[in-house]
Amino acid sequence: MSGEMDKPLISLHLVDSDSSLAKVPDEAPKVGILGSGDFARSLATRLVGSGFKVVVGSRNPKRTAGLFPSAAQVTFQEEAVSSPEVIFVAVFREHYASLCSLSEQLVGKILVDVSNPTEQEHLQHRESNAEYLASLFPTCTVVKAFNVISAWTLQAGPRDGNRQVPICSDQPEAKRAVSEMALAMGFMPVDMGSLASAREVEAMPLRLLPAWKVPTLLALGLFVCFYAYNFVRDVLQPYMQESQNKFFKLPVSVVNTTLPCVAYVLLSLVYLPGVLAAALQLQRGTKYQRFPDWLDHWLQHRKQIGLLSFFCAALHALYSFCLPLRRAHRYDLVNLAVKQVLANKSHLWVEEEVWRMEIYLSLGVLALGTLSLLAVTSLPSIANSLNWREFSFVRMPRCVATSSAGNTDSGTRRPEFQSQDPHLRALHHQTSFLGSQSFCCSLVPDLSWTR
Repeated sequence: MSGEMDKPLISLHLVDSDSSLAKVPDEAPKVGILGSGDFARSLATRLVGSGFKVVVGSRNPKRTAGLFPSAAQVTFQEEAVSSPEVIFVAVFREHYASLCSLSEQLVGKILVDVSNPTEQEHLQHRESNAEYLASLFPTCTVVKAFNVISAWTLQAGPRDGNRQVPICSDQPEAKRAVSEMALAMGFMPVDMGSLASAREVEAMPLRLLPAWKVPTLLALGLFVCFYAYNFVRDVLQPYMQESQNKFFKLPVSVVNTTLPCVAYVLLSLVYLPGVLAAALQLQRGTKYQRFPDWLDHWLQHRKQIGLLSFFCAALHALYSFCLPLRRAHRYDLVNLAVKQVLANKSHLWVEEEVWRMEIYLSLGVLALGTLSLLAVTSLPSIANSLNWREFSFVRMPRCVATSSAGNTDSGTRRPEFQSQDPHLRALHHQTSFLGSQSFCCSLVPDLSWTR
């Protein structure tokens, strides 16, 4: 295992095309790590591969030394915290008190808290792990960072996971030092403000698709409503009036009839908020005034609503291909052939119905292809490869409006607002406007894009 851990993940001579990796200085700084778990090992491997000198503090260094790369020095905790200025605390919250014996050696140092609470612990404790660590070591500067990065991402590289690293602390210099380390490791630091934001940062790994909850409930509600309507029209009404048993249509036919209805409504809900926002701005005569909360949230969920519309359309296409495979369809063909023989008809051909079906299928394929293109270009990896003219060409319909809460997607082109002035930051969040012009994209968009 030690042979594999010795291989650096990032070559010092490697220059990334997007310049996301910072140049490691000639004199590599020394970094300390308290802990010997999986995350500590992955963190040490990443730091060594990025050109840092790593000192690992463990209660049993002889037993854990073989798990770390040979370039990392594994020693006792007292020796590990003596020389480094930045020390990663990779232990659980309940073990913070065991580090109090190191208080004298830790005076004036930067402690980077990488821990995450469980959902029960997050609800039980009012203060975050980082704030609790800061209360135990008042002479140190605590920085909350790297808690949203998994051990796998540290091992395999940031391109295999989310590159953003939220960082918060009460000391700007400490945040700057940790941000430079994150850049050198290939990640993208995001300033989250003071240490009071640590509780929110620690809640990020506990959330399961938070931006998809409302759009998913909306899509399910629409599906239930349209399914009930189609059930009454195509199954229940024939059974009540003509005693025809068509309950076999429930698994496939009724679902296939419901899916395009849901897709159309969701698609209209992607365009509608931009029109309402533009009309509201025209009525107010300014685009710098904040939108109402309901419209603001609606604009922020347009990307998820658009992708759910594409999902329903794709399911409709699959269900349509499965229709001829049903046993009921084969029975209908046999019955139609028997009726044709009994009616003594040798050739059955209705020109209007043939053309109608050909045009219907052709337009359906083109519509699904267009929706697929819009869905694919909503991926950050694809959108980042397009310039503004290419992106605006793909999403031609748009309106001059923007969400007041700004863009919350990780793959946006909007630069982070890094000003430390609270008045400027408040103005930025109020207007959500960084350039001379901003647009709302029409379908499956990131919320707002700055030209």
